[in-house]
This record gives sequence, C-alpha cells and structure tokens, in this order.
Amino acid sequence: MTEMQIVKVDQGGVNARILAKETKADFRRVEAASLKMPTRFTSAEGKRFFVRLFNTQQLNAHFISVIARTRLEADDIAQVEAAIRAQTEAVTEKLNLAIDGAEALFKAHGITSAATYDTVPMDVEVGVLSSSGRRFLEVLGKLDQLMPLLQTLEIHEVLSTQQVDTQRAALKRQVRDVANGTRNFAMGLRRRMNALAVREGVDSQLGDGEAGLILLGSSLEVESGPARVDPAAVVNTEEGGLALGPTAPASVAEPSAD
Repeated sequence: MTEMQIVKVDQGGVNARILAKETKADFRRVEAASLKMPTRFTSAEGKRFFVRLFNTQQLNAHFISVIARTRLEADDIAQVEAAIRAQTEAVTEKLNLAIDGAEALFKAHGITSAATYDTVPMDVEVGVLSSSGRRFLEVLGKLDQLMPLLQTLEIHEVLSTQQVDTQRAALKRQVRDVANGTRNFAMGLRRRMNALAVREGVDSQLGDGEAGLILLGSSLEVESGPARVDPAAVVNTEEGGLALGPTAPASVAEPSAD
C-alpha cells in the first residue's frame, strides 16, 4: 500500500528565505587565508544567527587584528582582542552550563530523545579567518545544539513555556552581544585611525614648534603621543555590547585597508 503524505514538509524553502536576508559581507579586500570547516545548523535560531552575524563578526575581527594593528599601538589592539575573547568565553561557558542543565533534566525525567526539526538542515562550508572567528562559530554551534533541548523540555512540561522563552531570549542576546561588541570595537578603532590620519595631515603643514596640534571640528586641541586605546574607555553600551569611549568624529574619510 502506498504511503499517503498528510503533512507538507519543507524542501529547502526555509533555508532559501533565511539566506535571502543574509547580510552581504564584502570580503574582496581580505587577503588572509581561511580554514574551510564543514558546518551544519538545524535550529531556526542557529541558522538565522549564523547568516546575520558570523560574516560581519569575522570582518570586524579581521579589521581589528590586521588592519588597525598597522596604524595603532599593538598593545592597545591586544587589549581589545582580549576583551572580545573574554566576552566570547563567558558566553561559551553559559551555553555549556545550559546544555549540561538540560541534559541533567533529560536524565532526571527519563527523557531519552530530543525533538528534531522537519526543516532541511543548513549545511555550509565556512571559511574561518581567525581564532576569534572559530570561537564565535563554536558559540553559534552550541546555541544551535541547545535550542531543541529546551523545546523538548517544554513539550514534556519539565519547563514552562515562559521559562524556555526567558532562557532562550537571554542566551540569544548574549550571543548577539559578542558580534555587536566586536563591531563597536572596530568602529572605535576606525575613528581613532581617522583622527591619527587627520593629525598627521595637520602636522605635515605646520612647523616643528606646532607639531602635536590636531584639528577636531572647528578648533585646534593639543594631543601628544600616538593614538591609543584607553583601557578605561572600554564601556558597556546600552545594547549590552562593548564599545570604546569618546573618539574623534566618524565623519572623517576612512583610511585604505590595504
């Protein structure tokens, strides 16, 4: 007897819709080698976060570690890299605890299998540019792993819908903050590079006795030493991401990344 299909299942249309909203990251000026890593996402959250955040996070991390390092103090760049790594590791630890907690609840309540998705998995070969990109890809993978575990616990009424929603939202926000924090750091360093370029342009037109003057807006202010990232200027933004403190205006033309 021929089986009758009573439910229409996804044939890849979900992935197509997600990919259509992908943030188009421009890698044309990235000359670094990348490690190709096969990756699979099954959850809606894992797919969407990968598509929307991963490539831009990689580009911002590349700007910080490679391009900004050519113009700013290496120690300052190292401090920014350490801050991004610490934030990534903190989110990784929270996801690990959440996965361990979910698995403990599975065991305590005799749950032997997790919910699965009827949508087609998203299989991609990811070009990883740096250790920062690799760690963030691992974070996305752990988020993807946790989502069906939480849904299973809600189905069995081990956790309430509100508890699952609260935990899911908190973890998604923390994962998003890693990408936002990397972007904010890159923007701050870019502004400092612009300010340095303006100062160098002014210094080339002034006498030796006037060196150190930098044009900011409509006034001249004295600034000594190379452009530096003040560790005390690293603050939390309203969105929960990390950012640099006050810098030069962003209206100055960006320097070449070459």
